[in-house]
Amino acid sequence: MGASILPGVLALLAPQTRLTDPAADARGDGGYVLPTRPAFTQDMLDLRALDTRGTPQGMQFTVTYGQLGNPWNSPAGFSAGVTDIFVKGALGGQATLGELGLRTGGGGWQYHLRVSPGGSTLTEVDAQGQERPLAAPTVQVSGSSLIVQTALPEGRYGYWVTNSVYSPLTRDGVLRPTTTPGPTALQAGRADAPVPVDVMAAPGDTQAYTRGTLAPVGETRDLVGIGLLALGGAGLLITVIATVFVWRRLNPRVRP
Repeated sequence: MGASILPGVLALLAPQTRLTDPAADARGDGGYVLPTRPAFTQDMLDLRALDTRGTPQGMQFTVTYGQLGNPWNSPAGFSAGVTDIFVKGALGGQATLGELGLRTGGGGWQYHLRVSPGGSTLTEVDAQGQERPLAAPTVQVSGSSLIVQTALPEGRYGYWVTNSVYSPLTRDGVLRPTTTPGPTALQAGRADAPVPVDVMAAPGDTQAYTRGTLAPVGETRDLVGIGLLALGGAGLLITVIATVFVWRRLNPRVRP
């Protein structure tokens, strides 16, 4: 019986997080015009929720959209958006969110998960800022969600989550905004508009489109840094106590 109970106990102890995003906001700053050839809808690109949980294989992500569209008829079963999930590093990390025209707020990222109809990837950045590939994620379609199994180490993280328009006609599968209208274009009001049409952010937070800065969601505190500071403080306290004890032993006549 103990062996059968253990997996259930471990599942309960595994890190699990649910993050949500407001509905019907997949238009960038509110003025983005989606392509009509092929036909895209806001629901196809609308981030609704991100569920994360630890598994023996690594972190599993379930990304839920307003609708899981497939305008390009991809064999992957989805082809409306490219979802980028940047994972907060323990200490430091990268401050630029790839080539999306956004910067991080509240720290830097260490891992980058890209979920794309053209092939999903997971990379890790080293101390020199170089990315190296990790094992490719597996992606499963489930209703209006994508279930993504990754090799990301189990843990509680902060995340920067974005969704961009997919296009098999670009070098990286991402359609970038332009000020020129057209049926195949993603039209925006300015030439330097951020690439994603939706980002996961707190209700009313528009800094991604007004200042180009996206705040992390999830576990946004630097737990490792806090732990190191706490450990250093404990070590310092032990050193002080030991010093006082030795001093008193060497000076027995001294009283407080």
